Amino acid sequence: MKISVGVKIFGVVVVLMILVGAAAWYNADKLQDVQTLLQDVHDTYIPAYQGLARANLRSVEEGLYARRLLIARLQAPDDKAMIQRLELATSGKSRDADSELVAVRRIIGREISDSSSLEDKAELARLDTRLEFLQSRHREYEAVLTALEAAIEKGDAAEQKRQLDQLDRLRDTINNETEIAREEMGGLLDGAFHMVEHGQALSTRIGSALLALALALGALTAAVISVNLVRPLRRLLHGTTLVQQGALDTEVPVTSRDEVGELTAGFNAMVRELRAKARIRETFGRYLDPRIVEGLINQPDRLAGTGERREMTVFFCDMQGFTNLSEGMTPAGMVRIVNRYLALMSEPVRRNHGIIDKYIGDGIMAFWGPPFSPAGDQARLACAAGIEQLAALHSFRAELPDLTGFRRGIPHIDMRIGVATGEVIVGNIGSDVSMSYTVMGDAVNFASRVEGANKAYGTRFLVNARTAGMAGDSIAFREIDRLVVEGKREPELVFEVLGRKGEISPSIEAMADRFSEGLAAYRARNWRSAVAAFDSALEAVPEDGPSRVFRERVQRLEIDPPPPEWKGEWTLHEK
Repeated sequence: MKISVGVKIFGVVVVLMILVGAAAWYNADKLQDVQTLLQDVHDTYIPAYQGLARANLRSVEEGLYARRLLIARLQAPDDKAMIQRLELATSGKSRDADSELVAVRRIIGREISDSSSLEDKAELARLDTRLEFLQSRHREYEAVLTALEAAIEKGDAAEQKRQLDQLDRLRDTINNETEIAREEMGGLLDGAFHMVEHGQALSTRIGSALLALALALGALTAAVISVNLVRPLRRLLHGTTLVQQGALDTEVPVTSRDEVGELTAGFNAMVRELRAKARIRETFGRYLDPRIVEGLINQPDRLAGTGERREMTVFFCDMQGFTNLSEGMTPAGMVRIVNRYLALMSEPVRRNHGIIDKYIGDGIMAFWGPPFSPAGDQARLACAAGIEQLAALHSFRAELPDLTGFRRGIPHIDMRIGVATGEVIVGNIGSDVSMSYTVMGDAVNFASRVEGANKAYGTRFLVNARTAGMAGDSIAFREIDRLVVEGKREPELVFEVLGRKGEISPSIEAMADRFSEGLAAYRARNWRSAVAAFDSALEAVPEDGPSRVFRERVQRLEIDPPPPEWKGEWTLHEK
């Protein structure tokens, strides 16, 4: 007869509950002791300390009323009503002070006589003696006050002075001794609180130790009771770990007919399903971005040929110089070089959350935007990918001798990048037998055009105005031209990516400033100032392509000026 997993687990839980309950009971018992001690503090030390404070206050008030009484007897002896009122107030405060001291001594005496309390009896007895002495001082003070009043009645000035001096000394003594008693009471109160804290800490430590012991015993009991349950679970856990590491050929043997056996059978079925999906991902992941494949597998409704309008950032890059490099090479060598180039250039796109739409020969088309990247970051991420591609180009050039087998005569390899942000249609586009998740629209066409426009301006990385505006907080740009591309009538501003802000060299910054001045003069038809500014830009960076292009353009326009309606736009006839 096989015991079900539920019964096994219930037995383990019962044992654990018994052990943990015992630990909790002990902890509660110790906590009650601490609560009792805390109650003693509340019922004894705090009232005693408060009573001393009140006794001190009443004693001070008595001294004040006594002073007023003496002044009244000296200055207004005929005002019997006021004198009587002050005498009653003085005697009342005296009785109140005595009552407070008696109450405090009663509390202390009760605590001293309580054999179950843990307080320091010697300290309490010493404080009680001090309070008794303070009571006698108070009675002595009242006697001197009475004698002083009698001397005032008799008009004996010498006796008045002697008694008044003695009264002042007694007043100071009572105040000092009352303060000492309050300090001792405060010290006892602090000590009692320390005892409470120590008791709480000790109870917590003992309770924690007992709870840990109970849990350890419970774990041992659980291990003994469920040894037959753990073995198949371990095999299942090991299989899960292997699957998590990518070993989708894992199969766990089913060794029982209880719930664990059913779970194992379900696990094997799940692994078979994962294996089938992994084959799909592996196959199609070579042709589509893995995130698109994942979305299509997990959300089959995306296969419907629907599209939606979104603002996206579209990216084109192309290798420059590959034609010269491929001359005389075998097809296998050409594929090896292109694959290595595309692998290096694809990594920055993926690292910056871009979606690679397709490979076009030695070029890459990619896009950014929801749901694959945040809408506000898409332009910045696309520019960052292009900057990282240009940095990776150095590594590719260094690998060319090994890839081609040539040690000299290798053509210079460069690249051109074009980026445009704008409204596109995104979705699954194609026929009922072949579809592609892609983007299309003016932004796509313009990105392709500005990628090619790099050749005309001698640049490597051009973007449209929307991209520059969205990424301007972290990427440095310079405006290049008002460009009219093939198939468009209205000009669009084109910007060159200079790099990340804070990483631009002083010479590049100076060149960009001079170029901006030249561009403004060029649009204002101030040809000579424009030439001078472009020359200054070339002095800062002699290889700057746009400065050379605009200098030559200005020289031509100086000879053959544009029409009056011209506002600085330039038509690009090349694709």
